[in-house]
Amino acid sequence: GCGLDTKMVDPVIVSSVCSKEAFLTQVYPKRKPALLKGVDIGRATALWTPKYLCERCRGIEVKVHVCPVEQMDFIGRNFVYRTLPFEDFVRRINRPRQVECFTCPEEKYYLRSIGEDPRKTVADFPQQFPRLSEDINLPLFFEPDQLFSSVLRMGSPGVQLWTHYDVMDNFLVQVRGRKRVILYSPRDAGSLYLQGDKSQVLNVEQPDLSAFPRFAEARPYSCVMEAGDVLFIPALWFHNVKALDSGIAVNVFWKHLESQHYDQKDTYGNRDLLPAQKAFQIMDRAMKALDALPAEYRDFYGRCLVSRIESKTHLS
Repeated sequence: GCGLDTKMVDPVIVSSVCSKEAFLTQVYPKRKPALLKGVDIGRATALWTPKYLCERCRGIEVKVHVCPVEQMDFIGRNFVYRTLPFEDFVRRINRPRQVECFTCPEEKYYLRSIGEDPRKTVADFPQQFPRLSEDINLPLFFEPDQLFSSVLRMGSPGVQLWTHYDVMDNFLVQVRGRKRVILYSPRDAGSLYLQGDKSQVLNVEQPDLSAFPRFAEARPYSCVMEAGDVLFIPALWFHNVKALDSGIAVNVFWKHLESQHYDQKDTYGNRDLLPAQKAFQIMDRAMKALDALPAEYRDFYGRCLVSRIESKTHLS
């Protein structure tokens, strides 16, 4: 159970669309998450056992999140980064307690592969894990020049990531183990208590509604991914991912808008689009301008601004 039974949870649409053409005509135009079953992702689902992974990736080092609890909090930084030999990391996520630990014996680990120089280069799964990439067919259901990055993701059972959005479209390809994914529509942004691209509501299953009352208005969509499943997460859809088993996934980000809208310095796929960055800066200046007024006037003009923004930008 997801512990979300306090409110209606919508299941994510399940689709048996397997080809690029069918995806682009039947699923993609709806701009809603879809769980694709039956896409041929290759032999990785059978091959990628812990033993096999250790053999194929000997000598590779990975930078991982280490957290004393299952729920990782990016805003509160309740984790540390450690660089480990890949084989050591694989062994650690496959045992419940650690003899040699960084935080505590029950600590959890999470790998999100990053570029060689994370400030300048994006994650490139085939280049960084060549001996694994030959086992998997990533669904590249878009034009080659739209590809942004491909990311290996692995973690301990129970690891749960913070709720966030990305500015690019995303295929999450589950290779081993199961994942529970909860998603929220971009239209729920106002109920998610955002700090940048992340929600401050950590526990989406049992939220503290005294601290986050508006969160009750957000409408969750949910699915459990199994090995071989591909989840389409459209840009701006919030997602919260929890590993039900020691799991492996690869995700692919791609740019579906014109290239000039994206921040060239973005190597993760989560920096706001350039026109939005500009709008946020203007907004900050607008709020500063109101600081000259007494509180009741700031409140009034703030409401007027909100109303004007809503009338100009919100879709019906």
